[in-house]
Amino acid sequence: MNLNLKKYTLNLKHTFSISRESHDSQDTLIVSLSSENCTGYGEATSNPYYGISCESMISEIEGIRREIESCDFHNPEDFYSFIASRGLSNFALCALDLAAHDLYGKIIGKPLYEIWGTSIENYPVTNYTIGLDTVDKMVAKIKEKPWPIYKIKLGTDNDVAIIKELRKHTNAIFRIDANCAWTANETIHNAPLLKDLGVEFLEQPLKADDWEGMEKVIHQSVLPVIADESCIEEGDVEKCWLHFNGINIKLTKCGGLTPALRMIDKARELGLKVMVGCMTESTVGISAIAQLLPKLDYVDMDGAMLLAEDIAAGVQIKEKGRVIFPGINGSGIELFK
Repeated sequence: MNLNLKKYTLNLKHTFSISRESHDSQDTLIVSLSSENCTGYGEATSNPYYGISCESMISEIEGIRREIESCDFHNPEDFYSFIASRGLSNFALCALDLAAHDLYGKIIGKPLYEIWGTSIENYPVTNYTIGLDTVDKMVAKIKEKPWPIYKIKLGTDNDVAIIKELRKHTNAIFRIDANCAWTANETIHNAPLLKDLGVEFLEQPLKADDWEGMEKVIHQSVLPVIADESCIEEGDVEKCWLHFNGINIKLTKCGGLTPALRMIDKARELGLKVMVGCMTESTVGISAIAQLLPKLDYVDMDGAMLLAEDIAAGVQIKEKGRVIFPGINGSGIELFK
């Protein structure tokens, strides 16, 4: 098997801000795995919050290049077990795992959702994210991109007022992501006000380790609460049970499709709602997420929609959230350059 690594800087259409940071571009690592005249592509973005850079991922993967290129590739699950035992970060594991899945599907001639025995006749519509900004700029972004569901990034002293103003300009469903910026009391206070403004659920309002606060919220909030920063890896799913109504799985944070599939199964067993989110990936990462759509209640896969220019072709998201799956197998990815 042949391994190729390439770093890209993805420029965004607009400055993207959340409660703890702002950026105009996103660095990402694309991994290519080639075998049997097929090439699979995977992706993982850098993330300063988790101490991950493209350079650190490249260094990790280069450290086991010989082992990867000499391994006998049979399927993604066995490959994941092989690389997971090498001490890689979840972000590096994700890039390799996504490439292995795409490669496998291309080799056997099936898209991943078909390999998993699911149908794409019905799937949830992705939200479109409106980053934290001045109210005027947030309104302008909504007007620029009419969409049925918006995820609104919050984390200010006047969050409810922001939603009141945005509501004047659209009838779309709102989802709120405070990115750990609220307290339990703020969440409980804000929830009924936001519910009246057409908010569907709250995502990670409290700090990731505030389990005591979340236990209070889960019993008193009139809106469902979805875990994000509190649910990173497989072991976190059970910890979120009885503290959240659902979980948001990020492929980069959990280590790829292989662990994500197990997390989905565990969440279903526990009666939790399941969402998969993105980390401003290109179409490479978004196409992998799209393969999971039939298994999900909610999805946030707008990463490539936020880019000024994409680097790949694959799954396309059209008006009103309609998804077009390509006629290519695996995750359906073709890299432009």
